[in-house]
Amino acid sequence: MSVFDIAAILIGLAALFGFLNHRYLKLPHTIGLLLIALSASSVVIFADATLPGSEIGITISKLLAQIDFHETVMHGMLSFLLFAGALHVDFIAMADRKWPILTLATVGILTSTFVIGTALWFVLGLLGLSLPWIWALVFGALISPTDPVAVLGIFKTINVPSALEAKVAGESLFNDGVGVVVFTILLSIAVGGDYGQVGPKDVMIVFLQEAVGGILLGLVAGYVGYRAMHVIDEYVIEILISLALVMVTYAIAIKVHMSGPIAMVVAGLFIGNQGAQFAMSETTREHLFHFWELMDEILNSVLFLLIGLEVLVVSFSIDHISAAILAIPITLLGRSFGVGIPMAALSVRMTFTQGAIPVLIWGGLRGGIAVALALSLPENEFKPLILTATYAVVIFSIVVQGMSMKALVKRIVPSRS
Repeated sequence: MSVFDIAAILIGLAALFGFLNHRYLKLPHTIGLLLIALSASSVVIFADATLPGSEIGITISKLLAQIDFHETVMHGMLSFLLFAGALHVDFIAMADRKWPILTLATVGILTSTFVIGTALWFVLGLLGLSLPWIWALVFGALISPTDPVAVLGIFKTINVPSALEAKVAGESLFNDGVGVVVFTILLSIAVGGDYGQVGPKDVMIVFLQEAVGGILLGLVAGYVGYRAMHVIDEYVIEILISLALVMVTYAIAIKVHMSGPIAMVVAGLFIGNQGAQFAMSETTREHLFHFWELMDEILNSVLFLLIGLEVLVVSFSIDHISAAILAIPITLLGRSFGVGIPMAALSVRMTFTQGAIPVLIWGGLRGGIAVALALSLPENEFKPLILTATYAVVIFSIVVQGMSMKALVKRIVPSRS
């Protein structure tokens, strides 16, 4: 089956499921798509179990097997989604909250990684399930970052004070880049790879190369795009420049071992603020922002559809169900520490919006990035357990936390005037 055929099927299903959700379920778009895709997957699994000769599941699984979820998300969709998300964020509002955002995206991620990993390792040991501490930390690293795609998608529908909105948006945009770096280092240690025989100093060098390198690359790319847009006034060309900026920059980041996600966020903030204010006419600004909003919605739809359909090709084990269920409160515990400790330290000199900590904890949604990282793990005896736990946390996060966010915000956060 050709790439075009696969794309046609995915877009067709996304349009169909989106129509069904909008017409009948009336849930938030991404949540509705995910639930319908999960329901469709469950029907297929049930049909295969009750009609052994149908081979419906086998046919669909063969189709999905042609899609490398990790490559599709991490080296395809993510660059566009992060740029589109950052494009609409107010840099001034984010800069005013830079310390909470940076602390949550660094100290918070590291804290959450070690709390989740250690707690899961301890609890699974009590259950008699074998998962070495380093592999439990790998799970902690892939599940700790909040998914900016899921978070920003949900918060578009919720009215929150601008200060809290800036913290949520800023953290979600930056912590996935930091989380991917931490995941890469821990995974390499777990499999005895490049960083397995080196010390903390070497790991810090790699971390700085990825994170600081990603920031610098994003700034350079954003400035180049800004200058190109500044000297012309033709919205078609300027949109093309923004597309080239995303694709070329992300490709360079992969080649030179810098953080592509961080580079995309920085470039998106640069173009969406400096570029929109000084390098674009009103016509260009309107067309460019609408283009990226549409790109964001389409890719979001396909991503959440794939998360629901990937159930058909992921190897789950009944033996790991208890571990998967326990991973949900453990992840929330890690998120609580990852938010609570930095916020408590910062509150000595800063004041925060009422209800900020509960909103940040419960609003820390996980999504396609966590699934993509879990699927990228090398084949070994621990991968099925980590995959099962990852899917459980992601589904709970998107469906339960996502659907209850509006009620939580309405109850504990003062209304924005």
